[in-house]
Amino acid sequence: MFGLLLAQMWNDQGDHMDGNGWGRGVIFGLVVLALIVVLVVFLIRHFSSSGGRGGGGGTRSAQDILAERFARGEIDEDEYRKRQATLRD
Repeated sequence: MFGLLLAQMWNDQGDHMDGNGWGRGVIFGLVVLALIVVLVVFLIRHFSSSGGRGGGGGTRSAQDILAERFARGEIDEDEYRKRQATLRD
């Protein structure tokens, strides 16, 4: 609907005698419609998977997150073991 409206607006600006205005208007409307669809799909994928971070889409356990932080060096071994014991309790 929106694409057809834009196509008509584009068509109204051209010369009606050459016959090319209609074709340009339809192509322009389809391009705009395709860009809108691509934008909507991108936004849905971006904001629906793991809080917008683009991750695997699954839920990670606290144990997994703790192990990743330890592996990255964000926490030392003592902190890791303390938190691991707390999670088990």
